[in-house]
Amino acid sequence: MTSTLPPLAQAFSGAIGEFTTCASSNALVYPFALATTRLQLDSPQKAKKAGGLSGAYRILHKIVRKHGLSSLYTGLATDTGATLLSNFFYFYFYAFLRYLSTRRRLSLNPNPKAALAPHKPGLGEEILLGFVAGVMSRAISTPLNIITTRLQQEHEEDENEDEDEKEGFMGVVNKIYGEQGVQGFWRGFKTAFLLCMNPALTLAFFQVFRRILARASTGKEPNPRQAFLMGAISNSIASAIMYPLMLAKTRQYASSSSGSSLAGALRNAYLGREPSGFPSHAKSQPSVAGLYQGLETQLVKGFLSQGVTFLVKGRQVLIEEMIVWVYTRRTR
Repeated sequence: MTSTLPPLAQAFSGAIGEFTTCASSNALVYPFALATTRLQLDSPQKAKKAGGLSGAYRILHKIVRKHGLSSLYTGLATDTGATLLSNFFYFYFYAFLRYLSTRRRLSLNPNPKAALAPHKPGLGEEILLGFVAGVMSRAISTPLNIITTRLQQEHEEDENEDEDEKEGFMGVVNKIYGEQGVQGFWRGFKTAFLLCMNPALTLAFFQVFRRILARASTGKEPNPRQAFLMGAISNSIASAIMYPLMLAKTRQYASSSSGSSLAGALRNAYLGREPSGFPSHAKSQPSVAGLYQGLETQLVKGFLSQGVTFLVKGRQVLIEEMIVWVYTRRTR
């Protein structure tokens, strides 16, 4: 992204470019996201019985059989909108924070040549700026993320489920507001705050792999295939580390209880309880596995999403460059 552009222009170009990636990726991997949510909201006994990827397949097959193929994409529009909104404000806040960092650097260094040199933040500053921008953008997109989770929750495996009970977007909004008021749209934000470390972890692992490759190949940059594999593996490792928080966040989003907390969601998963906190009908024993139910589907989703991102990255860069070109032509 061109750092000489104002933050709003950078946010617009980055978000529009990212939208091509987001829309393509979401359309292909969204059923995996739906299955992951369902597995995260099951009791550990049900999730264990479902059996990882085969269980995800059974969940999706049952949804299609009962509600049709289009039901695999319930909440897709809301999820894509949340991602687009999050990306826009992420790029905006990141560009703005980087602008402030550059201004501070120039104020400490009155050398005129320093103003002409582009500001290249180090890895530590990149991670910090990315984390702060991520927290601020999540604060804006969290309501749509909660609505998406509630929409995905509508297709629970209940044979007695009445099709007329489907609430839709406005029905979910009214239900959340009726449960907790406005603050209900930010339930679980503290957990989402912690999950903003996930991109930082992914970047850190990617840089480690990049340095290992550079030493093994005498300083050569990774080729496209190596970059894809490094990015996918880095994302998988970071997701595996942060997964208990991902599970807790989903359970908090889906909960109608005002007392739902991070510690409570993790404790219920560990003790084999339903997300509501009530013991499951099957006999349960405390198990760390309860904190990782649905992990396999999450990793597959992340790997496929990384692949789609890699395939359309060239088009995304082209769109961003075109927007920058139009902006610079107009300002001239």
